[in-house]
Amino acid sequence: MDKQLITGLILAGGRGSRMGNVDKGLQPFRGTTMAQHVLERLAPQVGSVIINANRNLESWRVFNVPVWPDETPDFAGPLAGLEAGLRHCATPWLLAAPCDSPFLPGDLAERLAAAVEAEDADLAFAVTREPGMRPQPHPVFCLVKTSRLPQLSQYLREGGRRVDGWYKDLKAVEVLFEDADAFRNINTLDELKGLDNTLPPSLASVVSCLSSYDPDALPVRDAQRIIREFVRPVRAVEKVALRAALGRVLAADVISPINVPAHDNSAMDGFALRGSDLRADAPVTLRVIGTTFAGNASGMVPAAGECVRIMTGGVMPEGCDSVVPQEFVSQDGDTITLPAGVIRPGDNRRFAGEDLKAGSPALSKGRVVRPPDLGMLASLGVPEVAVQRRLRVAFFSTGDELRSVGEALDEGCVYDSNRYTIYGMLRRLGCDIVDMGVVRDDPAALEEALRSACENADAIITSGGVSVGAADYTKQIMAKLGDVTFWKIGMRPGRPLAFGRVDSNGRSAFLFGLPGNPVAVMVSFYFFAREALLRMMGADAPLPLLRARSSGAIRKKPGRTEYQRGILTRGADGEAEVRITGSQGSGILRSMSEANCMVVLHDEQGNVTAGDLVDVLVFEGLM
Repeated sequence: MDKQLITGLILAGGRGSRMGNVDKGLQPFRGTTMAQHVLERLAPQVGSVIINANRNLESWRVFNVPVWPDETPDFAGPLAGLEAGLRHCATPWLLAAPCDSPFLPGDLAERLAAAVEAEDADLAFAVTREPGMRPQPHPVFCLVKTSRLPQLSQYLREGGRRVDGWYKDLKAVEVLFEDADAFRNINTLDELKGLDNTLPPSLASVVSCLSSYDPDALPVRDAQRIIREFVRPVRAVEKVALRAALGRVLAADVISPINVPAHDNSAMDGFALRGSDLRADAPVTLRVIGTTFAGNASGMVPAAGECVRIMTGGVMPEGCDSVVPQEFVSQDGDTITLPAGVIRPGDNRRFAGEDLKAGSPALSKGRVVRPPDLGMLASLGVPEVAVQRRLRVAFFSTGDELRSVGEALDEGCVYDSNRYTIYGMLRRLGCDIVDMGVVRDDPAALEEALRSACENADAIITSGGVSVGAADYTKQIMAKLGDVTFWKIGMRPGRPLAFGRVDSNGRSAFLFGLPGNPVAVMVSFYFFAREALLRMMGADAPLPLLRARSSGAIRKKPGRTEYQRGILTRGADGEAEVRITGSQGSGILRSMSEANCMVVLHDEQGNVTAGDLVDVLVFEGLM
């Protein structure tokens, strides 16, 4: 299901009686509020987000999403909030989650949507099961068809309040989630205080949320989730001139100081007139009293039966509310004639603030500034913006067999391509980079390199040395310097991966130990390191996967994720079509250079037949 078909609803309309009658979602938690944690987890899963709240509405509006109170009176519980959400939902589906569940699963929408599509259901909700316990339903974590609003409203009018009672006549499906803690509600201040640990979490505490964690057989989605939970944004902020903001991450919302447009104006060249002069049953003749141009308020005030010639963008004269395009009229000297019903009152008029109102956010915190954003900011007269400090990333390759470009290539040696690939990928992200070259397979050299990188960068990326091998000292040194784990991930290519945090002389840096094979380096970077680095920058920019038709069969066993190099084209019918580049060995760098996309075959997926739709990651703009 396309996430644009889903609106996310944060339920925050309760009294918070167990927490001292406060708005639970607005309570501070790990450097922000509980609701902000929910919003950050929910927003990437859906097309838009709304909030249901009944108190402190102005405080809720700072989240820059629509806020709707209950329409059923007397704090009728979460169902009243769900009803309000369904009434104001502009998409076919609504995904609900409470504001006091900051550990919300990152794949909630995906899994519930898959269930309703598979079962053709009206509603899906989460269920968890503790060992030796009965299944525990969580009906407030639900995906429901917006069209089922009448059934819910009828249930509430009849006095129903049970969250699991209103859908008894609908087709509902349960979806089992393994991680019970992801659905945990924080109900008391003591509970909140106990969990509000602003210190960085340990890897052990993060992986403890996975009920079936196995470092020797870790699914891709679990590794991505652990990394997402573990990394923390760099907090430093700086102000830069507008042109220097390109590619940077906004550290705060940019609030528009003016209305855009600043005045009511014409949407086209024509004649501004009073809507009351229009006739639906007969032609109208009007006298032209003058002309107004864009950027020039004429001051003319037409009377009844008069109009003003106006250019696109021209300020609407006082009393005028409509514009007739010039090609729709006949002109004779200083008079024009309009055919009957050619326009309606209010046509072709743009209102002041129609695009952007003064005081509203023009661009949101966490956005990576693009060329159109520079134009928007310039149109607002904004000379500089607050951005996150550039992320500083150190990287090096390990291996005695590696030689740098320009050196003699001894027998058994190879040129180090990975550093150049990593350099390019980091430059695309806008990082400040520290190239530390090739580090020998020697424990002392590796420790020195890691300490130096840690003391001079926010993140470290290494290639090679994390697989099983006699000369792979990297594991021992990484473990010695910090909180690092080593994984065998269920993926191809790129099975070995190291991740964690290392410390040296009071400084710390997040570490990504990538495999040594050239293609595996790129795959591991894009599907694990990239999102984490962007998160450290304060940005949320998940990889955009597209759907394309496979031009041929692809062999694939369920149980691991595969990333195959592909060439994306348009088929004879104009639809996107992809074919793989041939041999998919992880050392065949040429195939990656020839490809323009990557075919993503997910963990549960099996063989692909010609004509099947597959997910595709397009390289353009990424590499």
